Amino acid sequence: MKVVIVGAGFGGLRLARKLNNKAGFKVVLVDRFNYHQFQPLFYQVATAGLDASNISFPLRKVFQKSKNVRIRLAELKEVIPVENKIITTIEEVSYDVLVLATGADTNFFGNTQLANHAFPMKSTVEALQIRHRLLHLFEEAHTIKDEESLQRAMNIVVVGGGPTGVEVSGALAEMKKYVLPKDYPELDFSKMNIYLLEGAGKTLAAMSEKSSAKSKKYLGKLGVKVITGALVKNYDGNNVELQDGKLIPSATVIWAAGIKGNIPRGIDNSLIARGNRIKIDRYCKVMGHDNIYAIGDLAYMETDNYPAGHPQVAPVAIQQADMLATNLIMMEKKSNPSRLYEFTYHDKGSMATVGRNLAVVDMPRPRLHFGGFFAWLIWMGLHLMLILGVKNRFFVFMNWLYNYITYDQNLRLIFREFDREGYYTKK
Repeated sequence: MKVVIVGAGFGGLRLARKLNNKAGFKVVLVDRFNYHQFQPLFYQVATAGLDASNISFPLRKVFQKSKNVRIRLAELKEVIPVENKIITTIEEVSYDVLVLATGADTNFFGNTQLANHAFPMKSTVEALQIRHRLLHLFEEAHTIKDEESLQRAMNIVVVGGGPTGVEVSGALAEMKKYVLPKDYPELDFSKMNIYLLEGAGKTLAAMSEKSSAKSKKYLGKLGVKVITGALVKNYDGNNVELQDGKLIPSATVIWAAGIKGNIPRGIDNSLIARGNRIKIDRYCKVMGHDNIYAIGDLAYMETDNYPAGHPQVAPVAIQQADMLATNLIMMEKKSNPSRLYEFTYHDKGSMATVGRNLAVVDMPRPRLHFGGFFAWLIWMGLHLMLILGVKNRFFVFMNWLYNYITYDQNLRLIFREFDREGYYTKK
């Protein structure tokens, strides 16, 4: 069985590893990057807490001893179901089974001005781009003489009060408190404002009321200006315009307010659900197709417990990959189709960190909520376990330990400039 997996995120990589060296399978893993990216820690790369290599792991290293998994560095252009093949930027690839695990990208909701001026954070390259922007901002700030322009440079706006927005806001606040005044003594950081804008009535809306309230309290303690019920209408690079007409001057906006699935050409429009996700059945099979599957953020499955689709988080992708691997192995062995497993998501809880000794954790069974230092330790422990590679875990832990002891980071380096698409410029 030739299985082509497009996307090496949590779901795609998990599936490839489950099928690794399994008799009867030939696996082709296609991704536009040659490494797996640990998305939950993008914000630490963006705020100079971790190096990009700490949260990235080469795909070919994962499969160095594999007899049946092959890597293709390419981007998916089109799926041609009637011919059982895909077209990539480098070649056409045939398949017996196709698994789409292309994940999701930033959703600017059709606002081209926002897309042109705000900074997304859905890849390692984009996280580095934000870090580059922030460092350059403060390098240039001491040369700005006009008070209004200086204030605009010192205002950082984060849009979206989900885990990503909360975590990056907290990290920026800790930079402001512990790091930046030592690096730039000529700047008055009491004038620096970090705004977190959330369209709903609370931060961490998907978590419990207690976690939401605690996250807002922790952010306030760190000095973040949290504004709920704030819908962003536009951003022109100088001012954030809210729906109520209020303007917030800012030279830097980090967009963490929404995502949309990366759907390739060749997927029928009738199969696209809200959020640009592909409709699948309980076996993760794309509706109307016998040999095309979708997992992870891209997939939209309605169940009794999740009538609007599952949350777009890593555990869903990992559990879908596990189920699909089991089913594919049974199918390859010509097992009874009635024995195939249907997907049921087992929610083990959710968590978010705000800053040093500050985090929130929700557990569904038993129904528990806790915050503070203990939650922060659990958050760190879980993320360390999920990172690929012993070396990566070691360096992440050492960076965290160094930061905790010294109240500092040591990765504030500017190598080259990025353009808006995240590629190196030749300046």
